[in-house]
Amino acid sequence: MNDFSVHRIIGRGGFGEVYGCRKADTGKMYAMKCLDKKRIKMKQGETLALNERTMLSLVSTGVDCPFIVCMTYAFHTPDKLCFILDLMNGGDLHYHLSQHGVFNESDMKFYAAEVILGLEHMHKRFIVYRDLKPANILLDENGHVRISDLGLACDFSKKKPHASVGTHGYMAPEVLSKGTPYDSSADWFSFGCMLYKLLKGHSPFRQHKTKDKHEIDRMTLTMNVELPESFSKELRDLLEGLLQRDIDKRLGCKGGGAEEVKCHPFFAGIDWNQVYYQKYTPPLIPPRGEVNAADAFDIGSFDEEDTKGIKLTEQDQELYRYFPLTISERWQQEVAETVFETVNTEADKLEQKRKAKQKQRFDADEKESDCILHGYIKKYGGSFASVWQTRYAKLYPNRLELHTESGSTKPELVFMDQIEEVSPDFVQFKNEQCVQVRFRDGIRDGKLILTNSDEIGLKEWALSLRAAHKESQELLGSMAKKAGKIYGTEGQRGGAPDARQLAGSGMVLPGGGGGTATGGGVIAAGGPKNANGGSN
Repeated sequence: MNDFSVHRIIGRGGFGEVYGCRKADTGKMYAMKCLDKKRIKMKQGETLALNERTMLSLVSTGVDCPFIVCMTYAFHTPDKLCFILDLMNGGDLHYHLSQHGVFNESDMKFYAAEVILGLEHMHKRFIVYRDLKPANILLDENGHVRISDLGLACDFSKKKPHASVGTHGYMAPEVLSKGTPYDSSADWFSFGCMLYKLLKGHSPFRQHKTKDKHEIDRMTLTMNVELPESFSKELRDLLEGLLQRDIDKRLGCKGGGAEEVKCHPFFAGIDWNQVYYQKYTPPLIPPRGEVNAADAFDIGSFDEEDTKGIKLTEQDQELYRYFPLTISERWQQEVAETVFETVNTEADKLEQKRKAKQKQRFDADEKESDCILHGYIKKYGGSFASVWQTRYAKLYPNRLELHTESGSTKPELVFMDQIEEVSPDFVQFKNEQCVQVRFRDGIRDGKLILTNSDEIGLKEWALSLRAAHKESQELLGSMAKKAGKIYGTEGQRGGAPDARQLAGSGMVLPGGGGGTATGGGVIAAGGPKNANGGSN
């Protein structure tokens, strides 16, 4: 409990309260659901409490679902069972229905689509939710929804449940028929009831706002729902399919599960990937800074007199021996979102300052030179030729210089006469768009791979490298012809000497930003405009 700082109470249930809380070491905000062990014992709810922990662990492990209130931690104290859950501070759909009024078909479709993906996530794990209703659909601060409270959820992978549990007006006929086993079929019937409520303000089986549970159950088992003419044809067909009493005829229960519902014409045009990534705009954004709950100021507190005579024994505590749990994937995500993000942000700031300072120095160095282009670029290489290395590159008419970031060592030089070809198109290498520089036979390691995280910057480097290489080749070819005339070799067998022969003769040409060529290179004059836009 000391790992969390507990804030205000945000809700109350049959066994305890829900608080807002903050994880002390990472600062991540959560909801803390605390169940009172004495109250659980008094109501004989041990099985329900342990079942909720099991169901939450099943839906929270593995691939994350953005449409279920998932759990990251579970632990217990001598008096409490505590679930650390996703914080949803936007209220529930039942509350917003009372404030906003009924929703139109388009708005309802948004909520329906997100709930379908939540149910699909559970059903793939062989979990039937059994308590789908607007009050259990919570909104986050942006208006997206999550299914909450898995206290009545049940695993049907080994044995189908047959208990009559849920909320009257939403329970499927097979759930009401005591002793009848069922599976995820029950949720699709409840889903139909929930959609009807969002559109009309009440369950289809709760006519004239009756509160008689027996009457509501009787109507669920016997009544054919009459759908308003104001509903679109596709909506009426959807609800008729979901509210079928016969399971074999019910939408979602014919073997295809959630896919049957997703493929219904009512959802035509929905991009389900966009739904999963929460790209659709919610119809309602909860007011910020407000407590979005009808009973926010009337939560009250439990009467401790109720449990005064209840004593917790060692046997009671032994029941919760295996209750503590950490969902490792979600813990890692929490650390990545908080601690690592803070550390990386600070590191990025320092890196940006260093690079800005270094760039300023390089800019000053190149103001009076014939540098065509300079800036950061990544080169593939290293001791084992297996890593990307960041270099500050400077391109001249006759060479490419690759400086280490520290600038403490001499730059790596790539001379234009060493290059056979600069790839005319980008090549895919290590999942990166790259420029490939291919060397002449026997020079270096055969090729040089360059890339840049900035797509525009990479294009600029590619164009400049090709242009510099082409102009250098043309210039060297021209110089070779002139040399042939000077040495009287033109017209003789073998023709004029090529650029490499000129380099080997020790001939040095002026220009190129100073320096001499090494490794068979040649210093060439001229070329494209320099970095300041002036002619060379």
